[in-house]
Amino acid sequence: MDTPNRLINGVPIEAILREPVEIDPALAERIAYRTVKGPELAIVEPDPQWPDHFQTFKSRILAAFEEDHPQGGSDSASRVTILGIHHIGSTSVPTLPAKAVIDIDLVLSSNTLPFEPYYIPRLEAAGFQYLIREPAWHEHRFLAAWEPMSCNLHVWGPQCPEVERHRIFRDWLREHADDRELYARTKRECAALSREKGEVMDEYSMRKEGVIRQIRARAFRALGYLS
Repeated sequence: MDTPNRLINGVPIEAILREPVEIDPALAERIAYRTVKGPELAIVEPDPQWPDHFQTFKSRILAAFEEDHPQGGSDSASRVTILGIHHIGSTSVPTLPAKAVIDIDLVLSSNTLPFEPYYIPRLEAAGFQYLIREPAWHEHRFLAAWEPMSCNLHVWGPQCPEVERHRIFRDWLREHADDRELYARTKRECAALSREKGEVMDEYSMRKEGVIRQIRARAFRALGYLS
């Protein structure tokens, strides 16, 4: 089967299968430091309100893009449209324990530097603080909010393989209890070890990366993307 030439939502399967390279942290541009302390590294039982909180954040984002923000580049040449707002991460998977943080992928028609004056003021108006710019990683932008709970907002441009990887992983966990249980166990073990060693969130994420790749590979095979 010649899968590399196939497209999934406009993204070549070959790009989706390619594991992300480790990006030099020095390439990330720090815009600001959090005005509110981030959530603690703790895995909690699933909360039935998490989907409602996602909808709250989604509604705020949509409303901010509909409203006129003169400071946000109203000229048509700089206009940005929303292509997708997706609930991802563990809080998007029913019954899965998670850190109490809503993760969102916001996909824009363009998120590169020339378009920031259009979309960043709108996201700030929606209650998000702009924290990090990562041009080397699919032009990723990272923002955070804290009400009604902690939220990590990941901003991407169109046809981004990272967005597809997040979607595939989420959908697989929603449908496969065995991998959901494996991931829950891994998260708890990694969080406990990272707390014991005094590590931060990035080190916790790296600890569970091997299991994430195993689960993702099973999803890719089931979808016919890998033999």
